[in-house]
Amino acid sequence: MRFAKLAGLMLAAATLSGCADARSDSAFTRPDGAVLSAQDIRDAIEHHRGAAGAEGLALALIADGNVVFAEAFGWRDVANELPLQTDTVMHGASLTKAAFGYMVVQLADEGLIDLDAPISGILPRPLPEYERYGDLEGDERWRLLTPRILLSHTSGLPNWRWFLDDQRLVFFFEPGERYVYSGEGLQILQLALEEGLGLDIGEEMQARVFDRFGMTRTAMSWREDFADNLAHGYTRDGEYVAYRPRTRVVVAGSMDTTLDDYAAFLAGLTRREGLSDAAFAELTAPQIAITSSRQFPSHLPQDTDENADIGLSYGLGWGIYDTPYGRAIFKEGNEDGTNNYALCLIEAARCLLILSNSARADSTFLYLANALLGETGLPWAWKGYIPYDHPDW
Repeated sequence: MRFAKLAGLMLAAATLSGCADARSDSAFTRPDGAVLSAQDIRDAIEHHRGAAGAEGLALALIADGNVVFAEAFGWRDVANELPLQTDTVMHGASLTKAAFGYMVVQLADEGLIDLDAPISGILPRPLPEYERYGDLEGDERWRLLTPRILLSHTSGLPNWRWFLDDQRLVFFFEPGERYVYSGEGLQILQLALEEGLGLDIGEEMQARVFDRFGMTRTAMSWREDFADNLAHGYTRDGEYVAYRPRTRVVVAGSMDTTLDDYAAFLAGLTRREGLSDAAFAELTAPQIAITSSRQFPSHLPQDTDENADIGLSYGLGWGIYDTPYGRAIFKEGNEDGTNNYALCLIEAARCLLILSNSARADSTFLYLANALLGETGLPWAWKGYIPYDHPDW
């Protein structure tokens, strides 16, 4: 019954999606030369969204530094039949990390930090003396941590300690040795910048990223003006997940944003705004090859060479792989009722951005990337983005 109702609502939303939220009716040229009309793009989105049963999905395309398509489809609140819009506030989740990575590289570009200097040199007291990091008492490996190591997820720390049986923070590998996705590591870098340099990260992100790119409905913590147009989430089973205001700045995932805003960030990034050519090259350069068979849990030593042919690796806040059209950078943002994906082809100057309030949306990412950017070789199995018609979905 729930999905029957959703199907009816999708039909109604299809009528809404193609008008008020339309950014442009201009064509989009894929890197392989195929030309897609705005209607071609809408048809692909609605087909795959409908097949997956995703409540809401917003998508933008960037070409040559400009947002050329941005529309929203479906609902931000199914029960109240409130349509998703391109300026609807949505949880950015781990897309926050990519924006933070841009900001940190900018700091390094200006000489305010050294990406390769240990954080022990700027923290006013040893890391284990901070209450949150007392678990590391007696383990001097924390002194090896640098901004580069923390941004490239090679700290050797787990994603989050609460995923572990004893919920204690420990090093699984030597810092710099292996890719292990770690929100904990990003939080250590935030601490170092705040405590060691006296930076207010919320203010720095606002000035250096959000204001720079005109991201008027994006912030690192809750703002009251978000309340009139925000998206609630939905689990894979269609259960409602109420929007949860973030009251604390967390560089690993507290950013709220909109399709319009984050698309503006990606467009500016591809124009290399705010960074020197050398800093942009640093941001998008592979730092560590990824040998894990799956992204999560990446602290388990399940090695494989199945992604070696695409050069799957990690840069400074972004994943990286090689495509037939040159290097790609990507970042996901996933939590209960949130599924986001950003993919930029650097040399081809093309980006795809998807924001969704449905846990089912990631089953469309491979198909939408292939339809709108061409066959890039997206590492969907490593990420766990199982297509909706796959036997394991």
